[in-house]
Amino acid sequence: MPNTYETKLWGGRFRGDEDALMQHFNSECWRTSWLVEPDIQGSLAHVAMQVKCGLLTSAEGEALTRGLETILADFKAGQLVYTEEYEDVHTFVELHLIRRVGDVGKKLHTARSRNDQCNVDMKLYVKQQAHRVAALIDTFCATLQRVAEENPWMMPGYTHLQRAQVVTFKYHLLAYCEMMLRDKKRLLNAVDVMDESPLGCGALAGTTHIIDRSYTAHLLGFSHGACKNFLDGVSDRDFVLEVLSDFSILMMHLSRLAEELILWSSAEFGFVVLDDKYTTGSSIMPQKKNPDGAELVRGRTGRVYGDLMALLCAMKGLPLAYNKDMQQDKDSFADALDVVTASLMMMERMIGTLQAKPEAMKAAVKKGFLNATEVADYLVQHGVPFRDAHGIVGQIVIYCEDAQKGIEELSLDELLQFSPAFGPDIFSYIDYAAILQKGIKKEML
Repeated sequence: MPNTYETKLWGGRFRGDEDALMQHFNSECWRTSWLVEPDIQGSLAHVAMQVKCGLLTSAEGEALTRGLETILADFKAGQLVYTEEYEDVHTFVELHLIRRVGDVGKKLHTARSRNDQCNVDMKLYVKQQAHRVAALIDTFCATLQRVAEENPWMMPGYTHLQRAQVVTFKYHLLAYCEMMLRDKKRLLNAVDVMDESPLGCGALAGTTHIIDRSYTAHLLGFSHGACKNFLDGVSDRDFVLEVLSDFSILMMHLSRLAEELILWSSAEFGFVVLDDKYTTGSSIMPQKKNPDGAELVRGRTGRVYGDLMALLCAMKGLPLAYNKDMQQDKDSFADALDVVTASLMMMERMIGTLQAKPEAMKAAVKKGFLNATEVADYLVQHGVPFRDAHGIVGQIVIYCEDAQKGIEELSLDELLQFSPAFGPDIFSYIDYAAILQKGIKKEML
């Protein structure tokens, strides 16, 4: 085992070395290299505050700042690799700093703990990635709107997966745009709620040093300043849970759209054709073209739900303040983020390249009595109470089923068997294209 303080930030009170299994079990290296940059960002602000408050001289601050900046540059260039021998990202950065600048590097950790340090790192990263996902939502919404405008075709609207009333393909796609915009609002609201800096809260009880937490909060871009309570500042993972919850709702929306793409691209519907780029074939059935991109979005939604549940379960019984269980926030967030970003990009490309089949949609409209509600509306406009009109049209539907006709295919004499309120204008009233021009239905065009 390497000597204590060569790969760890602790060890003075221990008589023996850490077991190799424990070192591996405790290490975050293989899954948290993405925290190197926010960790250095937090350390740079901490150094600036130390100089401001007299904990470092200007020369010491400049040395630490240069050292941190070179570590970050070398890490980004691939010249410095974060390996498992380091317990965590904080250890990796601090020990490399000491090797580069000498003993002054040992002053970096004055007036902070890894407990507040890891939370400031996570907040910086989660904020950044929430904005990244919001930008992907914007791109996806722009594609939804473009494809919707290019495809204003009439199609069946469904309830209970049964044909219900006539809508448009355009309007159907725009419903998902509304969902995405709510997802973006939730994410940005979560960023606002979390926007307090935990840096300076220490292990759990602040520090005896006179420091300026408001200054580091300002330098790091936390709009609501420093956390109000030290205990809460180091043990809060609500911000991760809230974003994971937002991710889960977002994935639910993507999964619903994925399900519709799967249905619409089937021979049973035939409403759309998905681009070959986002489909796969079968090893035995030569004719198959499978909507695997959409199916994977639908399937991976459960992973994001699982990431949320895993962190909720990790947090539910923890006493204040910090516990190592909280380390699980990184696994949960990183996995969910990978799924969400990939799914948004995949859905954007599938929607952007699909081919709509307006004739198939139009043919489907003509089956299923999608103008039945409008027949009832017609009767209401001719003095029949709606509940009575509802019953009359129900009887007409039964008649049409037996006759294997659409309502629009009946003669006026046939309709008059059910109500004397029908007149010759009923046929223009229940024409499917005309229906979309009536009342507030025009908003769907």
